[in-house]
Amino acid sequence: MSLKEIFESLSPLERKILPFINQSLNKIEKETGLDKTSVLRALRFLENKKILNLKSTKKSIVELGVNGVYYKKNHLPERTLLSVIEKNPYLELAKAKSLSSLSDNELKASIGVLKRKALIELTNNKLILKASKEEITKKFPEEHFLESLPKEFSSLSPEEKYAFNNLKQRKDIIEIVEKTELHKTLTPLGLELSSKKYSGMENLAEEVTQDMIKTGSSPQFRRYDIQAPVPHISGGKRHFVNQAIEYARKIWLELGFKEMTGPHIDSAFWIFDALFTPQDHPVREMQDTFYIKDQEAEFPSSKIVESVQKAHQSGIANSKGWAYQWEEKEAKRVCLRTHTTSLSARTLANINPNIPAKFFTIGKAFRNETIDWSHGIEFYQTEGIVVDKDVTLRHLFGYLHEFYKKMGFTKIRFRPSYFPYTEPSVEIDIYHPEKKQWLELGGAGILRPEVTTPLLGKPVPVLAWGQGLDRIIMDAYKIKDLREMYSNNLKSLRSKKTWLK
Repeated sequence: MSLKEIFESLSPLERKILPFINQSLNKIEKETGLDKTSVLRALRFLENKKILNLKSTKKSIVELGVNGVYYKKNHLPERTLLSVIEKNPYLELAKAKSLSSLSDNELKASIGVLKRKALIELTNNKLILKASKEEITKKFPEEHFLESLPKEFSSLSPEEKYAFNNLKQRKDIIEIVEKTELHKTLTPLGLELSSKKYSGMENLAEEVTQDMIKTGSSPQFRRYDIQAPVPHISGGKRHFVNQAIEYARKIWLELGFKEMTGPHIDSAFWIFDALFTPQDHPVREMQDTFYIKDQEAEFPSSKIVESVQKAHQSGIANSKGWAYQWEEKEAKRVCLRTHTTSLSARTLANINPNIPAKFFTIGKAFRNETIDWSHGIEFYQTEGIVVDKDVTLRHLFGYLHEFYKKMGFTKIRFRPSYFPYTEPSVEIDIYHPEKKQWLELGGAGILRPEVTTPLLGKPVPVLAWGQGLDRIIMDAYKIKDLREMYSNNLKSLRSKKTWLK
C-alpha cells in the first residue's frame, strides 16, 4: 500500500493528531482540542497500522491523602502537641486534649510518636518534655516527606522510606496511586508518513448518506481495511446462574408441578415449628440462623398453631411428640429462612382440600456459615412436594431421578438419612465422573404425620425434597470456588457459555 493510500485509510481522529505525533500526549490534546480518551484511541489505531509503537509503564506514586493535605498546611498532630508541651513542660494528660484541640485518635497517635522519638515521657498521667530547644525546632522526617510529595515510590531515599512506613499506618495521611505512562515511538513507516503532507484528505467521506443516494453524488471515500481486527462484542445475556435456574424451573413445570412462592424473611413457626423441629434443636441456634432483631411475626390461624403445639408437646396422629413445653414466643421470632421447606409448610396449610397436588420452588436459603470456597451465607435450593394418598417412596425416587437426568446426571444414588420432619428420609448423591466420587446434593423423604396432620387436618402422605442447586451449577461450569458464582467479574461472566443440556 502506498503512502497516499495509507493516508486515505486514516480516520478523522488519526488525521487530526498526525501533524503532532512527535509531541507529548498533553501537547497533542492541547493542539488538537481532543480529550485524552480520543487521543489514546487514535494512537491505538495508528499502532494497528504499524505507524507507531506504544509501550506503557506503570508507576507507583506516593501522594497526600485527605488528612495529609490538611496536616501539610496546618502541621502534623505531633508537632501541634509538642508546641503545647513546650509551653507546659509538665502537662497533665487530661488538659492535653483541650489545649491542643486534637481528637482522641490524633492525641493518642501523637503521644506514641513523640515517645518513640524520645521527645517526651508519660509519667503519672503527665506529659513531660525531654527534648532540647534544637530538637524541638528541627523538622521531623515525616514533615520533610509530606512537603516533598507527590513522589515516585521507587525513588524514595532510605530516610524517606522510614517516614513513609511511619505515615502509612495512620489514616488518610498518604496514599499510593498507580499511574500508567504511555510512551510512543514512530516506526520507519511512521517517520516517512509524518514527513509528508497530502491535501484534500480532510473531506474524505466516512459513510453513504441519504443525500448521496438522492443526488447521485459520488465523493471520495476513506479507504477501509476490511481485514483489520474488530473489537469483540459481548451481547447481552442472562447471568449463567439465572439460566440454570430457568432450566430447572422448566423441568418441574414440564413434570406437571405448580410453582409456590413465599418470603425470604419468615417466622420460626413456618421455618422450624410447623416442620416438627423442636425448639431446643441446635439448627435453630444463632450459629446457623440469621435472626432479625426486635421483630415479632404474625401467626396463622389459631387452629394450626394449637395443632402444631400439640404435636410438639404431647404428640398427634399416634405420636408421642417431643415432650417439652412449647413456647409461642420462640415460634414468633423472625429470621431469614434456612431452607425453602418453609414454603412447603405454608403451601400445605392452604391447599386442603385441593388434593392431589404437586408444587415446587427454586429460591434462596440463608445460613450463618463461614464463607470459603465451598460455603456461603446464601445458596439456591429447589424444593418440591407431592400430596397424594397413594404415593410411595418409589414415586419420590422417580421424580428426583427424572429431574437429575434432565439436569445432566445419570448416575444417582439414595442413602438412608435422618431429618426431623421426614420419615423415611434419604440423602441424594450424584456421581462425579472426573473426580470419581459421589457428591451430596440434599435431602428428601415422606413428611411425618406430625407435620401433615396440623397443616392438612389429617395424616396424608406427602413426598418432599430440598436440593442444592449451587453445586450442580458449579460442576456444569467447572467452577472451583463457590464465590465465583456471585462475583461481578465481567470478563469471567462474558466467557461463560449458555446453559445447554
